[in-house]
Amino acid sequence: MRILHTSDWHLGRSFHRESLLAGQAAFVDHLVETVRAERVDVVAIAGDVYDRALPPVDAVALLDEALGRLRGAGARVVLISGNHDSALRLRFGSALFEEAGVHVRTSPDRSWEPVLVDGVAFYGIPYLEPELVRAAWELPDRSHTAAISHAMTRIRADAARHRASVVLSHCFVTGGQASDSERDISVGGVAHVPLPVFDGVDYVALGHLHGRQRMSETVRYSGSPLAYSFSEVGHVKGSWLVTLGEGAEFVPAPVPRPVGRLRGELADLLASSRYTAYEDHWLQVILTDAVRPKSAMERLRARFPHTLALSFDPVGAAPAAAPVRVSGRPEAEVALDFVREVRGEPAAPEEEDLLRQAIEASRAKETMA
Repeated sequence: MRILHTSDWHLGRSFHRESLLAGQAAFVDHLVETVRAERVDVVAIAGDVYDRALPPVDAVALLDEALGRLRGAGARVVLISGNHDSALRLRFGSALFEEAGVHVRTSPDRSWEPVLVDGVAFYGIPYLEPELVRAAWELPDRSHTAAISHAMTRIRADAARHRASVVLSHCFVTGGQASDSERDISVGGVAHVPLPVFDGVDYVALGHLHGRQRMSETVRYSGSPLAYSFSEVGHVKGSWLVTLGEGAEFVPAPVPRPVGRLRGELADLLASSRYTAYEDHWLQVILTDAVRPKSAMERLRARFPHTLALSFDPVGAAPAAAPVRVSGRPEAEVALDFVREVRGEPAAPEEEDLLRQAIEASRAKETMA
């Protein structure tokens, strides 16, 4: 039995306002090719298929295409909802999908209802909001551990009847390394779930954390197919190709545009050949100039056209000045003090003239009103 474990597609997401749809479509192409080349039996998608509960229409169209192509390539699909998905919307049409070999699990009470593929039982535990299942499941507390422990107890009881078992779950396992792009799931109870909760099954396909991680030989995060924040610089994106009873190997995904971080003075970043390799990257740049450079973003984009985020961390800058009196002072003086504080040097004469003109124009507009 060969399983391709993937998760956290986040269809519909953008990266600092840059569309990721083309990169996500390329990832779908890669998955379909992998299914064919590796003769994958089941594609396990461990939640956060969409980036939000009401996804844009092009994201819905891409998922529709992806499921059809994966099934056409010969694999069954088992899919659960994550904390970004609307469970109700995602399971629309799921009864019909079931007949076609696409198995959508978004209902907590179906977590221990297996999908049987050649004698292997697949169990889908969707993202569980503890407060929503606490009363029905008579949980001792409103924690993720209590909710998933209950589901796993029911799963282990059923799994004993089958030759092998695979669990899909969308949660934060203790010890996992988070990225900036994951949504906090701690509201409503303790977020972390101890690894031993998943004991007793042959493989656990986890979703939620965006970096690939091996929690144990049989419990893994595949991570997201693309980088969704600059905290994911250095991540290798892709999927786990699992052969039950033998192990797993990671299958890297295509990188439509790499992400990177640069730090330094503007003049060096613009001139040095050390940064040539970053010219096609989506970049987060931190400038360390003691005096904030003028038109920094425009100048950076002349060399690095895909610079998306810019911040300043001046090295050797003077300590922040003590608060100054604002009340009763002319607006122009206050504004010019602000420019000096932010930039580290006074406004140029032409800038000062422009600022004074803007203040006068604002006064005139207020008078006319």
